[in-house]
Amino acid sequence: MAKAQDIRPIVKLKSTAGSGYTYVTRKNRRNNPDRMVLKKYDPVVRKHVDFREER
Repeated sequence: MAKAQDIRPIVKLKSTAGSGYTYVTRKNRRNNPDRMVLKKYDPVVRKHVDFREER
């Protein structure tokens, strides 16, 4: 089962608003080889902001 972990690694998404808030998710490396950017809700600043993948 080690192969399944390589295809879908766990990544941290950190807020670009500078609040320090993070989400943890999985991504498919075959479909998204670049760093992931998602627009999600940041409860610290109470807005939807971009969350970027952190390594």
